[in-house]
Amino acid sequence: MHTEFDTGVAAASRSWPFGRVQVHAPGRLHLGFLDPAGTLGRRFGSLGLVIDGPQTHVELGPACADSFDAPARDQDALARARAHVETLRRATGCRTPLALRLRSVLPAHAGLGSGTQLALAVGSAFCAAFDIPLTTPQLAFALGRGARSGVGVAGFEKGGLLVDGGPRADGSPAALLARVDLPAAWRVLLVLDPRLQGLSGAAEKAALARLAPLPRAAAADICHEVLMRVLPGAAGAEFEPFAAGLTHIQQLLGEHFAPAQEGRGFASEAVERLLRWVARNSQAGIGQSSWGPTGFAFLPSEAQAHAVLAAARAAGVVDAGLAVQVIRARNQGATVSDQRAGA
Repeated sequence: MHTEFDTGVAAASRSWPFGRVQVHAPGRLHLGFLDPAGTLGRRFGSLGLVIDGPQTHVELGPACADSFDAPARDQDALARARAHVETLRRATGCRTPLALRLRSVLPAHAGLGSGTQLALAVGSAFCAAFDIPLTTPQLAFALGRGARSGVGVAGFEKGGLLVDGGPRADGSPAALLARVDLPAAWRVLLVLDPRLQGLSGAAEKAALARLAPLPRAAAADICHEVLMRVLPGAAGAEFEPFAAGLTHIQQLLGEHFAPAQEGRGFASEAVERLLRWVARNSQAGIGQSSWGPTGFAFLPSEAQAHAVLAAARAAGVVDAGLAVQVIRARNQGATVSDQRAGA
């Protein structure tokens, strides 16, 4: 089979004679594990939130010859996307030539779920374009996603604030235990440090292996906070218990994972400095998503989020290298649009 790598928009456009499928996959915040040590025999379990901010945007459709295209900065993501296509071809037997274009991707190893969202976006587009009836969990399993946390998989499908029960014994993605819409008025101060990346791959596995197990009492405390403050707070639009519960969970987990982050609760000192200032000067729930370096602060309204950000800038605690946004939670999952003729 002839494979060509198109790098220009005009060249890629010639590869769409049959139309294409577009997938927009939002990022997610991983807000914490429930029991990473499995003190009752089941490891991990996760709390997470889908956000209406950075996203992965994929186009895929039948073509006369294979074509893979992405901006120069996203060539690593394009290589992963191409590998996902080959995995799907082996799994399904569908080898129709295709054109795939990455319009945008989430920053890699930043705590936003870039790997899972890219895999599921490519997988969903592939299945839609060629009428292959695989579910989102089946795609995740086939593409090796959701081995520890299930919130990225469930978030791709459903959006919202999510709790999963940890991976199944066969390694397939975790069952979804709870899903709650976050109140429309609440906002997230999303703080990215593009200069750093969080742990991933072999380094992540090695770091986890070196950590002492999270004590059962701490895991029980986290589960109590999720069940009796975070979820009820979100479901009942009660911001104070939600924020207090989330901050407490993040403090427990930050202390536990600190040895893997040079003794700090945050991967980025600049992110930590800003968020601790926000916590001291407002009613906010703060923390780090996964291994970071992305951090977050939940605020009860857009006005308060912008006000605290302006005050932080005036106080000189917003490092010039940080990218800071005020965003909403996203109470729906990825969007898939089919532009094929006759679809």
